[in-house]
Amino acid sequence: MSSDFTRIGGEAALRAIIDDFVGRVFDDAMIGFFFRNASRDRLREMEYQHAAEHLGGGVTYQGRPLRAAHAPHRIMGGQFERRTKILSDVLIAHGVDDEVRGRWLAHTESLRDQITGDAGSECL
Repeated sequence: MSSDFTRIGGEAALRAIIDDFVGRVFDDAMIGFFFRNASRDRLREMEYQHAAEHLGGGVTYQGRPLRAAHAPHRIMGGQFERRTKILSDVLIAHGVDDEVRGRWLAHTESLRDQITGDAGSECL
């Protein structure tokens, strides 16, 4: 059985997905302000590593632990969900199949308590 990393098309496909995703979160009216002082290139690489590791791409995430990386920000539940919605939209736009998309989004949700202590919201 092939990995989800292979199923989406490998490194080139994942880098295209992450590039689109990072562009959208930087430009988003609801969450873009979190990234005003961030390096797009660094965020792209950390997002790539994190996703590639989860998807079975043989890559190890080299960034800070998620809780430590997000602790300085007061991320609300709706903002976490907005990021998840953007990710879902990007995965659909890039033709990621439903099974892989479902596992990726479930993995994202499983990280909620490392990013925010705030409950969910319907603000998408």
